[in-house]
Amino acid sequence: MALYSSKGYGNTGYSNGMTGNGKLMDLLDEPVPGVGTYEDFNTIDWVREKSKDRDRHREITSKSEQSTWALLHSISDAFSGWLLMLLIGLMSGALAGCIDISAHWLTDLKEGVCLSGFWFNHEHCCWGSNQTTFQERDKCPQWQSWAELLGGSSEGAAAYIVNYLMFMLCALLFSFLAVILVRAFAPYACGSGIPEIKTILSGFIIRGYLGKWTLIIKTITLVLAVSSGLSLGKEGPLVHVACCCANILCHLFTKYRQNEAKRREVLSAAAAVGVSVAFGAPIGGVLFSLEEVSYYFPLKTLWRSFFAALVAAFTLRSINPFGNSRLVLFYVEFHTPWHMVELVPFILLGIFGGLWGALFIRANIAWCRRRKTTRLGHYPVLEVLVVTGITALLSFPNSYTRMSGSELISELFNDCSLLDSSQLCDYNSSENSNTLPDRPAGPGVYTALWQLALALFFKMLVTVVTFGMKVPSGLFIPSMAVGAIAGRLLGVAMEQMALNHHDWLIVKGWCSSGADCITPGLYAMVGAAACLGGVTRMTISLVVIMFELTGGLEYIVPLMAAIMTSKWVADALGREGIYEAHIRLNGYPFLETKEEYEHKTLAQDVMRPRPSDPLLVVLTQEGMSVGEIEGVMADTDYSGFPVVVSQESQRLVGFVLRRDLVISLDNARKRQEGVVSASLVFFLEHVPPQPFSGPPVVKLRGILDLSPFTVTDHTPMAIALDIFRKLGLRQCLVTHNGRLLGIITKKDILKHMAQMSNRDPDSILFN
Repeated sequence: MALYSSKGYGNTGYSNGMTGNGKLMDLLDEPVPGVGTYEDFNTIDWVREKSKDRDRHREITSKSEQSTWALLHSISDAFSGWLLMLLIGLMSGALAGCIDISAHWLTDLKEGVCLSGFWFNHEHCCWGSNQTTFQERDKCPQWQSWAELLGGSSEGAAAYIVNYLMFMLCALLFSFLAVILVRAFAPYACGSGIPEIKTILSGFIIRGYLGKWTLIIKTITLVLAVSSGLSLGKEGPLVHVACCCANILCHLFTKYRQNEAKRREVLSAAAAVGVSVAFGAPIGGVLFSLEEVSYYFPLKTLWRSFFAALVAAFTLRSINPFGNSRLVLFYVEFHTPWHMVELVPFILLGIFGGLWGALFIRANIAWCRRRKTTRLGHYPVLEVLVVTGITALLSFPNSYTRMSGSELISELFNDCSLLDSSQLCDYNSSENSNTLPDRPAGPGVYTALWQLALALFFKMLVTVVTFGMKVPSGLFIPSMAVGAIAGRLLGVAMEQMALNHHDWLIVKGWCSSGADCITPGLYAMVGAAACLGGVTRMTISLVVIMFELTGGLEYIVPLMAAIMTSKWVADALGREGIYEAHIRLNGYPFLETKEEYEHKTLAQDVMRPRPSDPLLVVLTQEGMSVGEIEGVMADTDYSGFPVVVSQESQRLVGFVLRRDLVISLDNARKRQEGVVSASLVFFLEHVPPQPFSGPPVVKLRGILDLSPFTVTDHTPMAIALDIFRKLGLRQCLVTHNGRLLGIITKKDILKHMAQMSNRDPDSILFN
């Protein structure tokens, strides 16, 4: 059992005590470097960090009245938070723009190259061509497929095979580079990053997870992974990238560098920035951070998140990575209003999204658990190459699986116009019609529907094994693609039903013959939102993100109906979203605020030591030597120790951190002359007189937390759990009539909750 540290923080002083003749020897009252910091894989103490920040702010405010320089320092300190948000927004927006442009170029590179400049993607290559027709705007002499370059012909079986092989080779090369870079330079750069960021924002420390190497490698490998054609997106990893930017920039400001709680406020804002640049949805990003990611989100953080998301969106818009003056590739606008009758198919899409979400979570967690517990996990490079090879092999023949996830969603969201050349818009037009009524589906539409049905099945299977591999992998785009395909299929079916059976009772009341009643693209959008909601359990933020994507206020009700239905269905089959499930799979110490505690256990049922365990290890406020304390620390691996009046009374005095003890005793030996193992240690305010001939004493009152949180042994665990959640505690001491009985740590609570839910309590891996 490892004990979590508490709020004790202060300057550490050492005293030789009183000599025999009453003379007081030197006191070292300056702060000791390292005291009050945390070790890796430990939880911060929110109460202590907030107390430190209040003391710092009080000191700056009091000094600001004394001089002009102090006043300027006070103003700069107040402004530093806004300046930091500006820098995070600029850096994240610029990186997101580079990622979008690079991924688009590398994705097109699998199919061919631009002769007028290899750095142009397919679309940009053909923009300046005078030989491009509107119907075939993606064909121009400047862009040549690999078959044309290598074989001189773009038609025939040989050309198809050459293009097929180059597509697979490029996909394997990109994924191989991605997994090798992750393995060699930044193991933390794999995956989505959102489960770990949720855990970090709750107070857990994972050193290096938001470091500069992780940022560099994640940015490069994200481009490679997306371009390889794997069923993954860049939206989740962009949240990780933005948080890395925030963490690095925090080191420029003392206020955020030295306070873990203040830094987590900045990281909450950075999560909003990540979604803002991923979807071009600044408001949705702020709500995403508030609803899905953040653990502590004060009002000041809300304003700063909004500002940072605005700056990031503005920066991305200035870069214009897609050349369409929009922030996302699949921005669409629908023109046909929806009718109340259509709520039925929208709710059906919500049910599908909920079922798919619950099924996906179970299948993906089962696969990831298999990866962790079998030999499969020993060969991450081989796994990535095999999955990439199978994905490329099966996706090339189908044009809807060959294109990138964003392009597929853009195609499915598209509202067909008269000049559209897409297969999905191959309707039999009436003669002399310049308007867009509902029309009978042509052969192209039926071909597209078969291809989409196969693509749906393929995407559902391959996403399960792709998410969680050792490459950067987001889940937003694959989930939206599954829902968008299902929605488009249902939308076309509804459209043809309204056309062929406009005399039916449910149709004729609102759809007259020859009118444009159904928008299949709207069904695709609702389906995409439903499936993403089923997987992540997002609600409000998802509605706003989808609204910002489409620019249509009137479609909020269908989105709300589908997303809410999706959440209800998915929650009925399993309470956890994908991120919470991965947090539990990895054993991170995360207390889920949404989870209800329904058991009637008491603090004494959870505290350590149990009746069968050895007695609780404590320190006394006086009488123990340096050697005895070092011996206690050598024999145990606890993160902190309660300090009592004496072993007999067990009356609680305070709590001291192991890390602070180690640093302070080491510092005393180095800087205080004569300190040896026999030197006595005192946690008292006034050290009693010591014999003149004895070694000097060490006074450690400064590192003792004199107000540790305590509960009685009969406190219900539901209340204790609320205290842990709302105050961000690491541990709480248990007393009975003022006497110390035991201790409850965050890990003890997580193990107890796992036990109560019939799960393995040893699945909580980290200290």
